[in-house]
Amino acid sequence: MDTDLIFVVGLVLAAFSIPSIVSAWSERRVPRTAAIVVVVGCAMIVWALTQKPGGYRLEQVPDVIVGVIGRLIN
Repeated sequence: MDTDLIFVVGLVLAAFSIPSIVSAWSERRVPRTAAIVVVVGCAMIVWALTQKPGGYRLEQVPDVIVGVIGRLIN
């Protein structure tokens, strides 16, 4: 699998689990599933960062996201 794709999927997983965590905490429930998804998303991000030579710079992130979405659409 491409490191860019792994990175973007990890970002999406981590971002989508944040509302679930907030919702669980506001309802006084334990956010087990959301916490697992955050851990998996962060693990994917870290794996992509370590596998790509030179890693990713902050200013590259939008270009990486657009590039992955463009590859998926075409």
